Amino acid sequence: MSRLEELANIALRVPSMLVLDLLYRCDVEGLTEHLKAKNDNMLFKYKYVIWNIYYLGHFINVVVLVLPLRHLVTLYLHVLVGLLLYMGHQISKDYIREELVYGYHAAAHLNASAFNRFVSAMTSQIILSTLCAFLMKTRKVWLFSAHVLPLLVRLWSPPHPTLLTISSLSLGLTAAGVAVFLLSNLFVPYRLARAAFSELTQFEVQFLAVGFSLWNQYAVPALFSLFWCVLFTVQLCSDVLSVETSAPHSGIIFLLLTSVSECCATPYSLLGLTFVVSYLALGLLNLCKFYLGGFAAVQNENVMHRGVTEGVTLLLLALQTGLLDMQALQRTFLLCIILFIVTTSTLQSMIEITDPIILALGASRNRSVWKHIRGLSLCLFLLVFPMFMAYRISQFFHMDFWLLILVSSCMLTSLQVTGTMLIYLLFMVELFRSDPIESLDEVIYWVHAVSRVLEFLVALSVVAYGTWESLFGEWSWMGASVIIIHSYFNVWLRAQSGWRSFLLRRAAAKKISSLPAASEQQLQQHDDVCSICFQDMSSAVVTSCGHFFHGNCLRKWLYVQETCPMCHQPVQPAPSPQRDTESEQNADSPVTNETPAEEVPANPLEPQQEDEGEEHPAETHGEDAPEAAAEALYPCLQGCKRPLSTGGRGSKLVLSQVSVNVLHSRLNCCGSEP
Repeated sequence: MSRLEELANIALRVPSMLVLDLLYRCDVEGLTEHLKAKNDNMLFKYKYVIWNIYYLGHFINVVVLVLPLRHLVTLYLHVLVGLLLYMGHQISKDYIREELVYGYHAAAHLNASAFNRFVSAMTSQIILSTLCAFLMKTRKVWLFSAHVLPLLVRLWSPPHPTLLTISSLSLGLTAAGVAVFLLSNLFVPYRLARAAFSELTQFEVQFLAVGFSLWNQYAVPALFSLFWCVLFTVQLCSDVLSVETSAPHSGIIFLLLTSVSECCATPYSLLGLTFVVSYLALGLLNLCKFYLGGFAAVQNENVMHRGVTEGVTLLLLALQTGLLDMQALQRTFLLCIILFIVTTSTLQSMIEITDPIILALGASRNRSVWKHIRGLSLCLFLLVFPMFMAYRISQFFHMDFWLLILVSSCMLTSLQVTGTMLIYLLFMVELFRSDPIESLDEVIYWVHAVSRVLEFLVALSVVAYGTWESLFGEWSWMGASVIIIHSYFNVWLRAQSGWRSFLLRRAAAKKISSLPAASEQQLQQHDDVCSICFQDMSSAVVTSCGHFFHGNCLRKWLYVQETCPMCHQPVQPAPSPQRDTESEQNADSPVTNETPAEEVPANPLEPQQEDEGEEHPAETHGEDAPEAAAEALYPCLQGCKRPLSTGGRGSKLVLSQVSVNVLHSRLNCCGSEP
C-alpha cells in the first residue's frame, strides 16, 4: 500500500467517526420526552421512528467505517457526484430567480446582461455534468445533465412560470435516477458482508491473527488520533471564539484543558485521546533517546518505551473515575490530575532511558565532553521539572493525603535522578584519583537502597489508604482490582526483590570475611593480576580452591554466582577458625590444596608456568566458563547493579489510581470547585 493509499485509508474513515461521536452526544431520550402528539398511539409511533433512525445512523456509519478501501473510495465518489448534482440544481434555481428579479422575457441573446447570466450558468452546468461523468468513469454525460433543462428551455423565451415548472421537472428526473441507482444496488451491502464472512471463514482458528490483521489494515491508532485532532481543532476554534465574546481574560492553559475535556466526553473521543497521548509520549521518549545517543539510539527500540503505558494509564484512570459521566468543569479538573499522573509516568520512562546512559558515561570513562553535557542537562531537567510540577499542583489544590501521594511520586522521581547524579559524580571522582575507591560499591548500593525503600514506603501507603477507602468508603470491583495489582507489582515484588538482594549481599560478605587474606610473601610468589578485574593485587583473599582475587572483586562476583571464577567450584566459607592460623603458617611454607591436579597445580604459590600469568576464567575452562563472563560482570564491577528492582513496568499502570479515585469523590462532593 502506497503512502497516498495509507493516507486515504485513514482520512476517508474520519467522517464516520465524527458522525458516530455526534450521534453519541445526541440526547435522543430528552428529545422524545418533549414530543407532543394527538394521542399516546401517535406519540409511541413518533418515538419508535426516532429511535430507529438513531440506531440506523449508528449501523450505517459502522458499516461505512469498516468498508474496504476500494469500496470506501467508490462510496465517496458517489456521494461527491450527488453533491455536484445538487449544486447543479442550485445553480439552475439561482438563475431562474435572477431572471424573475430582472423581469426580462425576451431571448437571452438580445440583451447583454441576460446573455452574460445565461453563459455563466450554462458553463457551470456543463463543467458539473462533465465532472460527474468523469468521476463515474462513463461517457454518457447526458445521464448527469437533467439540471441543464431549465437553461435549454430558456433559449425559447418561455414564460417564467414555465421555467419554474421545468426546474421542478429536472429535479424530479434527477431524484428518479438516484432512486433507480439505489434500488439497483440495494443488495450491495449484503454481498459485501457475505464476501467478508467468506474470507473470515477461511481462517480456521486464527482469530487473534485476524484481529491483528484488521487492526493494521484499518490503522486504528492513526485513525483515532486523526479523528481526535480534527475534533480538538474544531472544539478549540469554537472555544476561542466564545472566549473572545464572553471571557476574554481566560488563561491559555485553562482554555486548552477545557477544550481537551470537551473532546473526551464520549468513548470514541476518549479512545482518540488515549492514542494521541501514546503518540506524544512516544515522540517525547524518542526525542530523549535522540538527544542522548543520536539517531542510532532511536532505532534501538524498547517495547516498554513506546508510549503504550502512558496511554493505557490514561484510559484506565478515566474509566475508573467515571470521567465520561462528569460535568464539563469537573471533567476539566479531573483530567488535569490524570494528565499529571501520565506526565509523571512519562518522566519515569525518561529516567529509565537516561539512567543507564549517564552511569555508563561515568563507568566507561568516556572522554566526550558533549555527551556528558547532554546527559547532565537532561538529568537536571528531570530533577527540577518534577519538583516544579509538585509545587504547581500543591498550589492549585488543597493539600490532603491523596495529594501527598501524587506529590511524593514527583519527589521520588527527583530523588532517583539525585541518586543517579550522585553515583555519576562518584565515578568521576574515581576517574581523577590515582587509586580506586574501595567502598564505592557499598556507597552505590546504599544510594539505590534508600531510593527504593522510599518508593516501597510510598507504594505501601497507597495500598493501605486504598484498602481503607475500599473497606470503609466506596467499594467497587475496579478499585479492588487496582489495589490487588498495585499490591503485587509495587509492594510484593519490590519487597521480595529487595530482600533477596539483601540476603545475597549478606551471604557474599560473610563468605568474603571468612576467607583468609593473602600475605605479602604469598602475593610476591603468586605474582599475577586479579582474574576478575585484571589489575595488580596489593591485597587479596584466597579461596578454598587456592585462587587469589581482590576481596571487593570476588564479593561482586558472588553477587552474580556462588562459584569460583577460575575453576567454578563452589566458594565455601572457612569451616573453622584454624584457617586463619594455617594462612599465617603458609607465609613460611608452601600452601597445599586438595584441588585436582588437572585443574590447579599441586602448589599454587609456586611460580606459575610461562603463560599462566595471563590466565582468566574463559581460558581456564573453555566451554565451562563463558567468554562473556567478564563482560557480564563489568556493570556490576562498576557499581551499576541495582539492589531493589521496581517489580516491572506494570507498576506504572496503577500509579496513584487510588488517589484519583479519592479526587473523584471530592469533586462529587464539592461540585465544580477544585
